[in-house]
Amino acid sequence: MNETLKTLLEHKTIRNYKSDPIEEDILNKILEAGFRASTTGNMQVYSVIVTRDEEKRKELCKLHFGQKMVEQAPVLLTFCADFNRFNKWCRQREAAPGYDNFLSFFTAAIDALLVAQNACVAAESFGLGICYLGTTTYQADKLIDFFNLPEGVVPITTVVVGYPNENPEQADRLPAEGVVHYEKYRDFSEEDIDRIYQEKENLPQTAQLIKENELDNLAQIFAYKRYTKKDNLHFSKVFLDALTNQGFMNNEG
Repeated sequence: MNETLKTLLEHKTIRNYKSDPIEEDILNKILEAGFRASTTGNMQVYSVIVTRDEEKRKELCKLHFGQKMVEQAPVLLTFCADFNRFNKWCRQREAAPGYDNFLSFFTAAIDALLVAQNACVAAESFGLGICYLGTTTYQADKLIDFFNLPEGVVPITTVVVGYPNENPEQADRLPAEGVVHYEKYRDFSEEDIDRIYQEKENLPQTAQLIKENELDNLAQIFAYKRYTKKDNLHFSKVFLDALTNQGFMNNEG
């Protein structure tokens, strides 16, 4: 099997890490693989902040809701949407930039995520483990302050990188039927939904979660415990405020 395909198919989320450092040469190759990702118009409107300092990782651990792997692993990569550099280049070349709007933010966010995924695949090819942190967007305002990010820069995702100290089972995935549509979108019937989610709902760990949370099913755990409407509204406001403060919400022209 092709080695890249093998790396992709064998992906596991790692949450427990050894403290062993990552060699400089390996880290540089991981970053270089990230830089080779596709970007919109080859603008490369992203930045990567590498955090290796132990004390700074301890501080970041608090911002990432106390997830211990943040201070455990030797490297933390924070991927940012970044029009700051591109805007400065435009102005220095007497080209008025028009990138203070939501579309430009979305463009830069896509770039940042493409780069992050390339870097993750490269890291795993070296035997390293990775874990994406969704807390980055929840805490965008605090991370902006922590990293002293200028206008035009917004943190999008953080990836923990290090040598695994565990070998967990692969996370379950929905069957292709649940995510692939041919030629046009085919909406789901109730029977389709039952079939697509059947395997996930029948996992032993699902039964355990339902019991622990004293709820009726897995969907209720997601809606009422993990990603609640209240939290979604709160963190949406936090993130939209961060976008406004960083200069990405011009709707006037």
